Amino acid sequence: MKIELHTITIGEVVAGYADNSMQEEGIVGYHGKLNIRPKYQREFVYDDKKKCAVMATIWKGFPLNVMYWVHNADDTYELLDGQQRTISFCSFIAGEYMMNFDGTLRGWNNMSEEMQKRILDYKLQIYICEGSPDEQLDWFRIINIAGERLTEQELRNAIYSGPWVTQAKRRFSKTGCVAYRIGSDYMDGSPIRQTYLETVLRWISNNKIDEYMVRHQKDTDADELWQYYQKVIQWVAMLFTQKRKEMKGVEWGFLYNKYKDTNLKESELREEVAQLMRDSDVKNKRGIYAYVFDHDEHHLDIRAFDDNTKREVYERQNGICAICGKHFELEQMEADHITPWKDGGRTVADNCQMLCRECNRRKSAK
Repeated sequence: MKIELHTITIGEVVAGYADNSMQEEGIVGYHGKLNIRPKYQREFVYDDKKKCAVMATIWKGFPLNVMYWVHNADDTYELLDGQQRTISFCSFIAGEYMMNFDGTLRGWNNMSEEMQKRILDYKLQIYICEGSPDEQLDWFRIINIAGERLTEQELRNAIYSGPWVTQAKRRFSKTGCVAYRIGSDYMDGSPIRQTYLETVLRWISNNKIDEYMVRHQKDTDADELWQYYQKVIQWVAMLFTQKRKEMKGVEWGFLYNKYKDTNLKESELREEVAQLMRDSDVKNKRGIYAYVFDHDEHHLDIRAFDDNTKREVYERQNGICAICGKHFELEQMEADHITPWKDGGRTVADNCQMLCRECNRRKSAK
């Protein structure tokens, strides 16, 4: 792994600047050799106030935080961190916005040559790295990236960049993208921070995202991933016709992988979900959607007996375990549903019994 610190002027970076993001071709600079926003990167998110803060820092000669570039085998570069700062000064020089300089509102075209030179000569501190994909990924994860950190999926997109990432991003990683339009009722997170893409990759790869991306890196399309996502969303929409806020963020892909061939009735699922939503003992309402498939109560986080109820029942039993008949201190006992929750038992004092830990463990294991 080779990492070197370079001093590069803004004038050098802005040379050959071109913003082709509307045509999905990214943004380039540094005589066309630097991908300022490669196709795998997220969309530019700095507002005008932040862009002007970048330019004010440059104008006053204050240091910007260091930036990070990757040196590719074909002698081109990709900007890993510093994208938003770089676009801020490049877009100003391209005449895309104006700001206040020493009390006067100016754009690039109404600045004197001396003022322009002051900006173009500003020196940036840039770390440039070369190395294997594994070395780069490890470095990217441990460096103290300035500003807004890249997500794990953005780092993967950088390492496994290629035609597959470009096509996947087109569907899963833009504001208002088609994946968002058809699945926002079921998905958490933001497409531009790669949450949608990462989630679907976890589902289709069974949590082996890197292996999947390596295998498909050179593919010319991401149709397999897109078709899989559509099947998951269609399956969910068919089984759960009533949309609820608790549906967002459920691991639908894993449920689809396991139960897609199971004969399930929408009417029965609808009735069971509604009943569980009304149950005050169910603390994790989102977990209902996994529970109706395997009926594992761990999904639901059933409400436990509170300390006052435990004390009340302990005193009623005189500290005697309801199963073995031996006396224990309160701290040595645990509260248990007499009638199990799954059989309609409520989490109330009349349905509570205090058991010693050994008896409770033995009962729970049956």
